[in-house]
Amino acid sequence: MNNLNTNPLSAEQLMLAKMDAMSVRATPDFVVSENPLDVQQLNLNEPMTFSKALTSVLNVVNEHQAIASTRMTDVETGKSDDLVGAMVASQKASLSFDALLQVRNKVVGAFDDIMKMPV
Repeated sequence: MNNLNTNPLSAEQLMLAKMDAMSVRATPDFVVSENPLDVQQLNLNEPMTFSKALTSVLNVVNEHQAIASTRMTDVETGKSDDLVGAMVASQKASLSFDALLQVRNKVVGAFDDIMKMPV
């Protein structure tokens, strides 16, 4: 008969192992090595400035737009028949751009709030 309590790992260790496995599976396969937000290239000892973070996010959004544009063009010209891949890339680009716009709106709103504060 199987004894379910023979595993020497605690519940916390099992949960951490499952979270690690999920994070590996959740890592996007479209990340390019030039991506400034890439974990392997990230220097944790050096603080990230707002301008670096903004530039890296803009580069990622631009990369998504370029990939989507290339895939759509390839489908339209007949170089590729991967319509699903082109549509997924287009949706990724659209979502990343929408998220960028929402962040921009929050930053502009926060700047307006700061400018309206009495000195």
